[in-house]
Amino acid sequence: MNAKKIGVVAVLGSSMMWALEPLAAKAAYRGADFLEMSAVRAIVVMAAAWGYAMLTNRGDLRVRKGQIPRLAYIGLAGTVIADTLYFFALTKVPVINAVLIAHMQPIFIVLFGFVVLHEGLTRCDYCGIGIMVISGLLVTTRTWDNMVQIRLGSAGDLYVLAATVLWATTAITMRKYLREVHSGVITFYRYLIASAVFTIYLVWSDGALRVNVYQVAVGVISATGTILYYEAMKRVKAAQVAALELSTPLFAAVLVLFVPAETVTGMQIVGIVLLLWGVGLLSRAETKPAITFIAD
Repeated sequence: MNAKKIGVVAVLGSSMMWALEPLAAKAAYRGADFLEMSAVRAIVVMAAAWGYAMLTNRGDLRVRKGQIPRLAYIGLAGTVIADTLYFFALTKVPVINAVLIAHMQPIFIVLFGFVVLHEGLTRCDYCGIGIMVISGLLVTTRTWDNMVQIRLGSAGDLYVLAATVLWATTAITMRKYLREVHSGVITFYRYLIASAVFTIYLVWSDGALRVNVYQVAVGVISATGTILYYEAMKRVKAAQVAALELSTPLFAAVLVLFVPAETVTGMQIVGIVLLLWGVGLLSRAETKPAITFIAD
């Protein structure tokens, strides 16, 4: 299996984890608030990433001095700020709005990747990304009535948009500056920073840290998803990884089959078919880019 196909499998595995994470988080909230769950999640991810580095990188956590600011940016922007904005926005806007805006991430990554990374995309790449954006829209909205009732433009929507842009910038930062760094090491430092921030806040606010098994489960799921995501970013173009992340609604739609009273709609079935088509296009071997970036 070539590097690109390994990357595709890795990001699909990551998307499966992102589909599982909200289910575990919902259970975790029964005995803890968001900040408590975020702190425990960050600590568990950090520990799991250290274990992965021990098994596959001989426990070597060393990074170059110049890489520290990039790791700090990923930890602060991608986890502390973006995640907090997103979860706060969920209290202000319908979940469907948040999910749809988050699905705009591939657009930002295509733009950032083209300008910052100088990544040329093939016609198959563009077609695959477009098809998967449509697929994500269909799977997420579920029915035509839901789609036409969507209203965007509130402050909460802007919070989600800000989080989406920040997530895109951290993906580009990793791709440009940290590709040679072990995935477990990147994940370790990202969540070391996040766990420090959340823990300091809880201590400062005199908050008690309540821990339950579901919080630990969220951490394990997040660790697996993050490591797989970074493994994919090492092998596949950033825009392709972002588009393949749109398979998350597919896995979520499959998971609801195991929930009583939940069904998959006809629109979602069409979306699933389109998603599989898009994955096939993005998995094709590289050819000459349709558009290339020419530096001055």
